[in-house]
Amino acid sequence: MEQLNYQTLKQQGYSGYYLEQAPERVLQFGEGNFLRAFVEDFIDQMNEKAGFNGKVVLCQPIANGLADLINQQQGLYNLYLRGMEQGQPVERQRLISCVSRCINPYQDFQSLLDCAANPELRFIVSNTTEAGIVYDPACKLEDKPASSFPGKLTQFLYQRFLNKLPGFIILSCELIDNNGKELLACVKQYIDQWQLPAEFAQWVEEENQFCSTLVDRIVTGYPRQQAEQLCQQLGYQDNLLDTGEVFGFWVIEGPQSILQEFPVQQANLPILVVDDHTPYKKRKVRILNGAHTSMVLAAYLAGMDIVRDCMQDSVVRRYIERTIQQEVIPTLPLPKQELADFAAAVTDRFANPYIDHSLLAISLNSTSKWRARVLPSLLDYNQKFGYLPRCIVFSFAAYLAFYHHGHTLENGVLLANRGEQVYSIQDDAWVLEFFLAHHGDSKEQLVQAVCENQRMWGQDLSRIPGFADMVVQDLCQIEQRGMYGAMQNLLEEDEQ
Repeated sequence: MEQLNYQTLKQQGYSGYYLEQAPERVLQFGEGNFLRAFVEDFIDQMNEKAGFNGKVVLCQPIANGLADLINQQQGLYNLYLRGMEQGQPVERQRLISCVSRCINPYQDFQSLLDCAANPELRFIVSNTTEAGIVYDPACKLEDKPASSFPGKLTQFLYQRFLNKLPGFIILSCELIDNNGKELLACVKQYIDQWQLPAEFAQWVEEENQFCSTLVDRIVTGYPRQQAEQLCQQLGYQDNLLDTGEVFGFWVIEGPQSILQEFPVQQANLPILVVDDHTPYKKRKVRILNGAHTSMVLAAYLAGMDIVRDCMQDSVVRRYIERTIQQEVIPTLPLPKQELADFAAAVTDRFANPYIDHSLLAISLNSTSKWRARVLPSLLDYNQKFGYLPRCIVFSFAAYLAFYHHGHTLENGVLLANRGEQVYSIQDDAWVLEFFLAHHGDSKEQLVQAVCENQRMWGQDLSRIPGFADMVVQDLCQIEQRGMYGAMQNLLEEDEQ
């Protein structure tokens, strides 16, 4: 088969939407699956529906990447978004044509700097992983390029300043708190280290908007098992196929003036520009991530293996829906309808028939996850209502049961048994060693030791009135009835 490019589309008489020529208006650091299934999807729709008329020039952030493949296909690729919407399976395919090219700065640094001379370039987007926004003092202004992403960005911004052109709207998508502010802080460190002019430092602050953002879409990437079949259906070879879930949501912290240049509303896209992105981050962490963490350990010990199984089981589904609706949502500050809509989307996402999301994969580092995603809901609920949230307390008992089964530390994991099946508990070494040391404890001893471990929780959970006693009772129920029976009993008690 012919490889995908514009000539191949024309030869085939492709009649769908694509945009072959447009000015480069976005520079993107990162060319991986996530950004191509998220940012490029939205920009492509803005081109089609809102006249954005812009191309994205990609910059490969590390020495090894996809630049050659992207350039061979002239930036074209197909995106498949699949999932559930309002309880019904949905599958959408889109030819993405908003990418112009991909620069490998390790082979051609000058091409990156040349982009700074383009007066139509207005946006910079990045997703260089959580480790990408880091200040590395080894970077020098003379490097071609600087090894760190903030170093490359500082080099690029300085070139823009020297060209006497306006600054940028910078949209950081890395999964760290306040990503835009952290990126600006790194840039300032390089300005100081490299002793760049005070006028440049002022230009960076006044002429550029470093926006913190929240991104939300599960991207499953290149569909290796289906790629040949999909290419046969398309009639050409696409080596950049990308897949993800249909749900997508992007919150950008910045002034409303961004919408005058970034026409997301005209394209009817799930993108918000807000003064403060933190309520939306809290919503995502507590409802989506918190629901995962509250559910997976109990569900695994109840015999489930993937998230979709949980949504197809009436007991587990009722448990997680009750957790979200009655115990998490009441602690959140956003309007009730927004929270209800997001919660409905979460249950659709959990039921996605196209993604086999392993419970054991989600169980990785459950100690820090429970602390960050679930504990705040428990504390806020207790403070607001004066009593403990029943399902959230049960999730802590399930966490203890899951870890307490661990009996052998081997190759950095704690081995445990679910019936005759051996499973691996993966967490920080000190956490695994702690649970192994308490393997022979009684329920009361275990609960007391874990609750008092302030390294785990940042506080002494045994000081929460009634918490430890309730956890012990739940562990007794789990032992007597099994995990599934204990969950069922919990729900029946609530419904009486």
